[in-house]
Amino acid sequence: MRAKGSDYLIYDEETGKYSQDPEQAVRDDVEKHYWLNVGRAIVKDWRLYLMLVPMLLVFLFWRYFPMYELLGCFKVYDVVKPVSEQVYSGFSSFKTLILGSQATSFWRALRNTFLLSFYGLCFGFPMPIILALFFNEIRSNIARSVYQVLTYLPKFMSTVVMTSLVTLLIKQGSLTSGMGVISQLLVKMGAITEEVGRSGLLRNPSFFRAIYQISGIWEGAGYDSIVYFAAIIAISPTSYEAAQIDGAGKMSQMRYVVLPSILSTIVIMLITRIGSLLSIGYEKVILLYNTDTYMTADVVSTLSYRLGMGEGSAAGLKGIASAAEMMNNVVGMLLVIGANTIARKASNVSLY
Repeated sequence: MRAKGSDYLIYDEETGKYSQDPEQAVRDDVEKHYWLNVGRAIVKDWRLYLMLVPMLLVFLFWRYFPMYELLGCFKVYDVVKPVSEQVYSGFSSFKTLILGSQATSFWRALRNTFLLSFYGLCFGFPMPIILALFFNEIRSNIARSVYQVLTYLPKFMSTVVMTSLVTLLIKQGSLTSGMGVISQLLVKMGAITEEVGRSGLLRNPSFFRAIYQISGIWEGAGYDSIVYFAAIIAISPTSYEAAQIDGAGKMSQMRYVVLPSILSTIVIMLITRIGSLLSIGYEKVILLYNTDTYMTADVVSTLSYRLGMGEGSAAGLKGIASAAEMMNNVVGMLLVIGANTIARKASNVSLY
């Protein structure tokens, strides 16, 4: 259909003339001077935009520029030549990874990555919410501040320090003699035998996932609770008062007032958590695992590290290592899109 002038103008029967709708005139003026208004806003708040520069540089140098190296997935790796001059090999690295000589290691690593992330989602995601609910019920500001600092503290320790503490609490037989506090406690509770405790829990594939998840909750639950606690304290006191008038106790207030009020925050955090479901960093796993626990501990990032920097550095396997990480990231992206779509249809809350 072809637009007519009368579609945007108002006809005055007395004068027989057309005039523009005042609201439409305002919209046209705003649209005409849109970029001028944007420039004025930037000049007015230039200090705020200046603070964005370091973040933009970080994303530029550590997120966007490294994407160029993804071309190495489709080329024959040559340590002498740059990526632009390497020979194109198509999807040979992906074929080797999925169906070739590295297929067994890759599928095992992908399974371990998914299981570690899934267990972290099931057991680790609710813990910050529970902590935030507990912090909200502490009436003393001093006591709450002390408890919060104690739970935040592990997050500010380096991964090396955290894994060293875990190792000392368990005490592997190859590093120290005897059993640690955790191993002794498990032996007295009858959860493990003394022989298993002395041989080292970190050398037993059956215990690696539990150790990884518990240490992860210990490290990050307190820090992650900040977002939920901030959402809880933003709830209007009148909501609590209305619930108390209706006879609601503490548990009922949590169920019918607090949780529905922070549901949007929970959904957003859940979507972002699902997006990083397959993004397990190699640092912590490398510091905790060993050749005896590859069966349950080896993940995609550690496999890529070994192929690219270790055993594969001299064998030209860096292309395969890049392909493994690329597949991992593609699956993560699809998980984000799927989780966002489901959340938007189920609760009308989504990232985009």
